[in-house]
Amino acid sequence: MSEYSHREIEKKWQDYWQQNGTFSVSNESELPKYYVLDMFPYPSGAGLHVGHPLGYIASDIYSRYKRLKGFNVLHPMGFDSFGLPAEQYAIQTGQHPAITTEQNITRYIEQLKNLGLSYDWNREVRTSDPSYYKWTQWIFSELFNSWYNNDTDKAEPIETLTARFSQEGNAKINAPTDEDTPAFTAEEWNSWSEEAQYKMTLKYRLTYVADATVNWCPGLGSVLSNDEVKDGVSERGGFPVIQKLMRQWMMRITAYAQRLIDGLDTVDWTESLKEQQRNWIGRSVGALVKFPVWEEREDGGKGEGNIPSSPSSLSSPSSLSSPSSYIEVFTTRVDTIYGVTFMVIAPEHELVDVITTAEQREEIDAYIAMTQKKSERDRMSDVKTVSGAFTGAYVLNPFSGEKVPVYIADYVLAGYGTGAVMAVPSGDQRDWNFAKHFDLPIIPILDAQKEIETQADATKEGKYINSGIINGLTYNEATQKLINWLEEKGIGKGKINYRLRDAVFSRQRYWGEPVPVYYKNDSEGQPVPYLLDLNELPLNLPEVDKYLPTENGEPPLGRAQGWEHGSGNGYELSTMPGWAGSSWYWYRYMDPKNNEEFASKEAIAYWKDVDLYIGGTEHATGHLLYSRFWNKFMKDRGFVQEEEPFKKLINQGMIQGRSNFVYRVKGEDYSKPVFVSAGLKSQYEVSALHVDVNIVENDVLDVEKFKATRPDIAGENAEFILEDGKYICGVEVEKMSKSKFNVVNPDDIVERYGADTLRLYEMFLGPLDQAKPWNTNGIDGTYRFIRKLWRLFYTETGQWQVKDVPAKPEELKTLHKTIKKIGEDIENFSFNTAVSAFMVCVNELGSQKCQSKEVLQQLVILLSPYAPHISEELWAALGNEAGMVSKAAFPVFEAKYVQESVFEYPVQINGKVRASLTFPLDTPPAEIEKEVLADATVQKWMEGKPAKKVVVVPKRIVNVVI
Repeated sequence: MSEYSHREIEKKWQDYWQQNGTFSVSNESELPKYYVLDMFPYPSGAGLHVGHPLGYIASDIYSRYKRLKGFNVLHPMGFDSFGLPAEQYAIQTGQHPAITTEQNITRYIEQLKNLGLSYDWNREVRTSDPSYYKWTQWIFSELFNSWYNNDTDKAEPIETLTARFSQEGNAKINAPTDEDTPAFTAEEWNSWSEEAQYKMTLKYRLTYVADATVNWCPGLGSVLSNDEVKDGVSERGGFPVIQKLMRQWMMRITAYAQRLIDGLDTVDWTESLKEQQRNWIGRSVGALVKFPVWEEREDGGKGEGNIPSSPSSLSSPSSLSSPSSYIEVFTTRVDTIYGVTFMVIAPEHELVDVITTAEQREEIDAYIAMTQKKSERDRMSDVKTVSGAFTGAYVLNPFSGEKVPVYIADYVLAGYGTGAVMAVPSGDQRDWNFAKHFDLPIIPILDAQKEIETQADATKEGKYINSGIINGLTYNEATQKLINWLEEKGIGKGKINYRLRDAVFSRQRYWGEPVPVYYKNDSEGQPVPYLLDLNELPLNLPEVDKYLPTENGEPPLGRAQGWEHGSGNGYELSTMPGWAGSSWYWYRYMDPKNNEEFASKEAIAYWKDVDLYIGGTEHATGHLLYSRFWNKFMKDRGFVQEEEPFKKLINQGMIQGRSNFVYRVKGEDYSKPVFVSAGLKSQYEVSALHVDVNIVENDVLDVEKFKATRPDIAGENAEFILEDGKYICGVEVEKMSKSKFNVVNPDDIVERYGADTLRLYEMFLGPLDQAKPWNTNGIDGTYRFIRKLWRLFYTETGQWQVKDVPAKPEELKTLHKTIKKIGEDIENFSFNTAVSAFMVCVNELGSQKCQSKEVLQQLVILLSPYAPHISEELWAALGNEAGMVSKAAFPVFEAKYVQESVFEYPVQINGKVRASLTFPLDTPPAEIEKEVLADATVQKWMEGKPAKKVVVVPKRIVNVVI
């Protein structure tokens, strides 16, 4: 074969791998296991662009490498196939989402197989397959049937809770529960009906129904996650999103907050990613403080008579036990409490309606309506805008007795802390800005605070002033004294708090997992949720006439005819969120055909966890957090063995698009547009327009194709002002997207250059974890490397030139230098430098005219993880069993081949290098000195002068002083 034909060779070996199940893996092996996992994709209609395969290629290289190193490697692929895009397409076209999803998956699989990725396709999973989501529903059921025991610090079956209720009531139960859970004795529990007992357990279960403030999108008829909302509108469709209190299924992830933090110390993730999760969970050490609401007395007077003159005079009146008579605040700086000059509560706070005065009602209602249009993320991130509204109400500072006005503001969120903030403008910049905006007092509280007239000072240094019982104390002294007083009076306590909130688990959509629940009315006529039995799973999605909410506002499942349980009770109408199916999928890959369990105990015992996980940073506070939560729960219940699911995690960087632009001259007749080449645009007033990069080569536009593809702006009458007969486009690096016309299809690259070239080039672009721009122009160099490699084996005329002859020392040196470099680089995930090492190696072997099979066969094995198709072809041509390069052993580095036997000494004469001489490494310094002084070149530069001193530094340099 004289020429390297990538089309023929790559199809040949892809067919071979599929027909022979080359990468199928067994759950039984004497080899050590290694589990490599990609974050599985959502199959969008657009298919893959060249940025998507970056992580897949990297994981494939590492999987192939670990096979060569003697591991039994599990490397699967599947599809996160429930999702909003398919549902929106179904709404627009009426086509069932399953049809669209199937078409998209078929396209994805074709593209992935074209890249030569060594997946075990026998283990493919799809979250929208009923045989898969049966087990997602089962996990939901197990969560529903569990509670969290803080004393044992793990989830337990609900039966252990009810057993304790029957023996001791709930006084000693240390568990997360609903806020309105009443106290009861064992006698009371045992006297209740079965229905009443069941309803009480609903307050403890790890998944439960509650009212929650959510991102509600009327245009989509569904709740959205924070990630699906951008600038107050839905990311898909651009529909307005409001904050709305809705009845939702919730997951009690907060029970695992501390374990989610602690577990980060046990995994090999980047510190920045760990910090994102720590910040999201938001552990804070502080205090809960109750601020009594100041009210008018029944005699028409005001409540000043209740204001204490000192903390010791404020008792714990029974009125404070009612939630409507105080506002509770969590603060990490209780030491600043004497500096509180106002309070801010969330617009959604349950007391807003209760405390707002008639005079302020209109302003408060208007502000709440405005807030509902913002997502929580927007509210948290907007630190510049100051806004709020006065409720007309006041609370009392429990320490000073001062009246404190209560405002609402959108920067306080109902779900964070208690939904209320005690504002200390002298110590917090946001509070300071608010105080300045509303002309509220700013009280200094520490003698070390400086320039609080111009900005807040959050120092903890110095001693307290204007602070009652803590005047003159330091931070540590003051904090403990205040907490002790709060606990003594029963109006506060020291507390560890978390920013993390329970996860909303409902979506008012069609294309998602049905929740395995039906509702039965209790004796009071209220619907109560009950689980389906395991033998009733999966609960399959029903057919509906439209994928829209019903006319009375119910989710799309409300359209299903006969959507009810066998008992005649209606099913849950919401579906699960997108993250449900992706929170456990790595276990299904271990045993994907099992109809009796989500995975067998034997498979889980063998594979245990994921050794290497590769995916994007965008999942840091979504998928990765929920996956760790579900994994810890399943470990608690004995279903899995490991506390953390992903040992090592690498976030691949983004491959950015390289956009091209044409420049249309402004002010011209749009029926006869004029486009000027980039180098001439400074002579005109122009508008820059994106142009399809696929009709641009080396920044030169194919003008005729441009006219044909964009008749809307470049019709037949368009004029093009050229440079040297060419239209040169402008260039900019941007995110790759269809709207910017800079999407490069990997299929086109594979067709033109081959998958091996694409794989090598994507790795060569730069470090795996960093962003880098795509430039199709640069791929030619990688393609030349592939052909240069081919020429080591075949002559220009197609003659095989590899011979079974001993390798020369310089060839072995090149080979083993490369073995060492490639092994180190793969272990360090430095794939780009490994590609460089291959290029150097092939150049050196070419210069050495290497024809030794001993050397070239080792090179083929080394290269096979990166360029598997050409490696398989050459492996077979070398006389080895066809299709078996992946079963070979990774070459062993032998240091003896790279050790130098001689050293070339630079010779300096009076500080300047004038010559270089080579000596065996064991040559004595005296012998080196003798031969240096006798050398003709050295003699010439010495000009007949005697040497005053000769210094020989072994393996470094020779200095001659004359």
